[in-house]
Amino acid sequence: MSRLQVVSGKGGTGKTTVAAALALALATEGKRTLLVEVEGRQGIAQLFETEALPYEERKIAVAPGGGEVYALAIDAERALLDYLQMFYKLGGAGRALKKLGAIDFATTIAPGVRDVLLTGKACEAVRRREKDGRPTYDHVVMDAPPTGRITRFLNVNDEVAGLARIGPIHNQAQAVMRVLKSPETAVHLVTLLEEMPVQETADGIAELRAVDLPVGRVVVNMVRPHVLDEAAVRAASGDHRDGIARTLASVGVTGGTRLVEPLLDQAAEHARRVELERTQRAVLDGVGVPSYELPFLGDGADIAGLYRLAKELRKQGVGA
Repeated sequence: MSRLQVVSGKGGTGKTTVAAALALALATEGKRTLLVEVEGRQGIAQLFETEALPYEERKIAVAPGGGEVYALAIDAERALLDYLQMFYKLGGAGRALKKLGAIDFATTIAPGVRDVLLTGKACEAVRRREKDGRPTYDHVVMDAPPTGRITRFLNVNDEVAGLARIGPIHNQAQAVMRVLKSPETAVHLVTLLEEMPVQETADGIAELRAVDLPVGRVVVNMVRPHVLDEAAVRAASGDHRDGIARTLASVGVTGGTRLVEPLLDQAAEHARRVELERTQRAVLDGVGVPSYELPFLGDGADIAGLYRLAKELRKQGVGA
């Protein structure tokens, strides 16, 4: 399994929830995962019901089997200070630049610099080793920007390497791209079985492939159970008012005639949803990417829900 798992998806598809569940699923049998956030929304802290994440790696959960999940909210300014210290030994000078506003300028105005720093920090965590040579983290899971921005976000280092032909910036950008375009990385796209998310997922996969970024899985999220079998779905589109009324009366339901219309409306809505999902599954089948499926959580994505989703992912082969 790839060591850097990048999770993207159209807004509203639950990509942060999926990233958190994936980190839990990978932290099995004593493994250690790092869950990183790059958009500054503190979504991970909210999911795990903890205080806002600082710019440091902090343990936030223990997985079944004794594995550990750490989390990091990557801050572009702090990442730039790390970068200046690492390559230019500008520890004190870097802090002075921050006071002067130069760091803020570089991370908000200079094209691509912010994304370079964010991806670089995540890849550094992938490459990091302990004194005995073992990886510090078995897996790094990145809660990445939405599908519409993911290809540019991940490929920005290629552009930087082309602009800076020599020197530490060039070398750093190339090192990051070696990780991102290697079997160590997999980019997963989260979708719902709805037309717009599915189309954006298909477009995102095509864009990732066009620049040789490794596509992992499609994660079909919030899948609702089918409460009617195929015969009932077909029947829901017909006019069966009299038959339903007679059936309700035969089982002793009083005032059953008032229930006929609401029951027919619900059945027809369910039939439409089943047909829509069937159509969207066909589109996803056409992109040729394997998938995971996660159920709709009626009680919301709380900690218990995250563990339930992680269990579902393990059933489907994650962490095996």
